[in-house]
Amino acid sequence: MIRASIICDTNKKSFRIKFFLEKKIKLFPIAKSNLIIVVGGDGFMLQTLKKYYKFKKLFYGINSGSYGFLMNKFSKKNTIKNLSKAKIISIKPLEMIVRNKSGKLKKSIAINEVSILRQSRQAASVSIKTGNKLIIKKLISDGVLISTPAGSTAYNLSVHGPILNLDSKKLSISPISPFRPRRWKGKIVTDKSKIFITNLNPKKRPISAVADNVEVRNIKNIKIKINNKISFNLLYDKNNSLQKKIKIEQLRKETNPN
Repeated sequence: MIRASIICDTNKKSFRIKFFLEKKIKLFPIAKSNLIIVVGGDGFMLQTLKKYYKFKKLFYGINSGSYGFLMNKFSKKNTIKNLSKAKIISIKPLEMIVRNKSGKLKKSIAINEVSILRQSRQAASVSIKTGNKLIIKKLISDGVLISTPAGSTAYNLSVHGPILNLDSKKLSISPISPFRPRRWKGKIVTDKSKIFITNLNPKKRPISAVADNVEVRNIKNIKIKINNKISFNLLYDKNNSLQKKIKIEQLRKETNPN
């Protein structure tokens, strides 16, 4: 039996959808529900997942933003029916452990990607390795992305990174505007990898690390891996699964390389 609660973004379209749902289904407080309906866009969904994942609920997103890759389409006619037949997709997040220039450690999780970004006019200068294996000795660029399959169609796709199948058990390492080596395309690694990124020149070339929307500045080094202790259980309409959305983006990229 569905016992739903609603969390809604603060815009008119979200409020209209929430008002419609309140008239159609009985709602419960989060503590007594088994499903959280999230009304908003992808960014709001990411914030909500991180805030409420410890409650161990199912999440069903309804899009009131622009693209809504993590969300389902709203339909007055079909949303209630689709909700009862939705399929579960489980996603495990990245975990980043960052050490800043003062030696302090900061831990955060990312559902889509961890972004390493230059924070001044100077390009970033970093080395990347997995375990004891060196991926690249020195990358000078605007930054680098570590992306999950779920996030591979987000920022990663914008920097021409590879689109990963949801069941690929892979992570993508993609450079952002690489300067040296100019034509380095990045690397795909297993999701069991522990990725270590070191700032080679923290005084002259400061960098920040961003886990989805949580930023840590002036970092010296960062460790990134999959956190297997956390699972986000998302519900998708039968004909609008996350896997299907990823396949569509793969086809678009193959047929429109420009």
